[in-house]
Amino acid sequence: MTTAKDLFIISLGHPRPELAVGQGDLSLALAGAELIDLLGAAAVTVDDDRIVPGGAPTLDDRLLGEAAARLTLEPPYERIEDWLWRRGRDLSAAYQTALEEGGELTRKRSGRLSFGSNVVEPVDTPGRRRADARWEAQEPVLAALASAVGIGGDRPEEEPGLADESVTAVVAAVHDAVMELEAVRQRRTIENSAFANLWRG
Repeated sequence: MTTAKDLFIISLGHPRPELAVGQGDLSLALAGAELIDLLGAAAVTVDDDRIVPGGAPTLDDRLLGEAAARLTLEPPYERIEDWLWRRGRDLSAAYQTALEEGGELTRKRSGRLSFGSNVVEPVDTPGRRRADARWEAQEPVLAALASAVGIGGDRPEEEPGLADESVTAVVAAVHDAVMELEAVRQRRTIENSAFANLWRG
């Protein structure tokens, strides 16, 4: 299991009280989690805010391998923020599919009626227990990425335990991207409300 898969499982088991984790928010955080795992595998380094490809380690996870294959290999290398938006497009759906195919998620019907909508929930597997153990231990990287999508409370003033500057840069970029996405949502809501009021007026 990768950090991204652990984060996806945690997002299902620990949703924000007021609303479910947004798919766009989660996709951005998953892209950040992949980048952090690529850093850990020495597949990339970070130079200022640019992602510099490193060696070509063997990655035993299909989605992480896909992420490595999509790196920009020639200078000027891609900025972290640009990577999050490009790689993050529909990434939560890709992880849901992969986890379902791997037996980590199962579908169940919500509501009592047989035609109720299907929802997914984690299966009790070693992968799910590993994700829960990382969460219970408040493993710094997982906790920081989860906080970006509103899981586990608001973002602290400083990310605890993130000693690596490259990881800190990725986490900060995830938080900034999620905030930018929320600003876009709010602007659209205001514009739609103004348009509706114009027609009513």
